[in-house]
Amino acid sequence: MGTPDNWRKSSYSGPGDGDSCVEIATAATHISVRDSKIPARATLTFPVASFVPFVDALKGLDPRR
Repeated sequence: MGTPDNWRKSSYSGPGDGDSCVEIATAATHISVRDSKIPARATLTFPVASFVPFVDALKGLDPRR
């Protein structure tokens, strides 16, 4: 598995310079996630079928919901 080259930030990146967020990159078989403030550090990689349940679990932690 190579290094993704299609990173994109969430539309919820935060105020100011918008670097307080995560970025994701998609491929045919996996989705990678990294910290936008320190993109050279390690990434989390999920099989495509596992990513939606991962995001749903994170939404459950959001106190604004």
